[in-house]
Amino acid sequence: MSIKTAKYIRLTLSYIILLAAVIVVVYPVLWVIGSSFNPGNSLMSSTIIPENATLAHYKNLFENTDYLTWYWNTLKVCFFTMVLAVIFIGLTAYAFSRYQFIGRKNGLLLFLVLQMVPQFVAILAIFILADQVKLLDTHFGLVLVYVGGLIPMNTWLAKGYYDTIPKELDESARMDGAGHFRIFFQIILPLSKPILAVVALFSFISPFADFILASVLLRSPEKFTLAIGLYNMISDEFGNSFTTFAAGSVLIAVPIGILFLSLQRFFVSGLTAGGTKG
Repeated sequence: MSIKTAKYIRLTLSYIILLAAVIVVVYPVLWVIGSSFNPGNSLMSSTIIPENATLAHYKNLFENTDYLTWYWNTLKVCFFTMVLAVIFIGLTAYAFSRYQFIGRKNGLLLFLVLQMVPQFVAILAIFILADQVKLLDTHFGLVLVYVGGLIPMNTWLAKGYYDTIPKELDESARMDGAGHFRIFFQIILPLSKPILAVVALFSFISPFADFILASVLLRSPEKFTLAIGLYNMISDEFGNSFTTFAAGSVLIAVPIGILFLSLQRFFVSGLTAGGTKG
């Protein structure tokens, strides 16, 4: 077999694998979108390309359910989770990257272990703690749980990026009389926009995808998030609004898509090029 033939075979196999991955990812999404426009309530009779497309399910979603309340609650939780996560993760990762202190190595090891343990494993402890500190059935308590769960993994992620930023920048700033916070906010923070944008996106998406923690901590119907509200639509004894459920699922992608497009320009790294003094 010639080198050219082997290269052609590898290229063909790569395209086949990529095509299979695209089908696995895109097909369920297209099915949900198509189901949201299909008449009726059953998914069994739904098709990807509806024969008689209708917006009735979207209309029913806004007129006959508390979808807007669930949507607002979810956006509120996602926004504050994102803001607090970016602040805490940015500062924590910077401290682990730039400073030597007692417990630094063990702290990083602890974060590594914690990110291997899913939050729902500690669901009983989280419930009892939230009840004791009077944060049960509150969005603030749910936000704190989400932020706590995001810190270990994303701290490692952000620390790895901070390590690539030349420490000569810090030293030059200290020689000019800059303090720790000034160095972070005026020098390191502008250079770390790419990784903080990734952390912000992950932090915003996490509450959208969570059902277990929200269902355990939230009790009042007026405080339900989208995951709980949509689940209740199809979990009741007579709940068979699967196409309306699909419509609600489609609309979840709107704020996530907007945030992704807004942060997309920060995803390209390399902002530190030429940042050091010659």
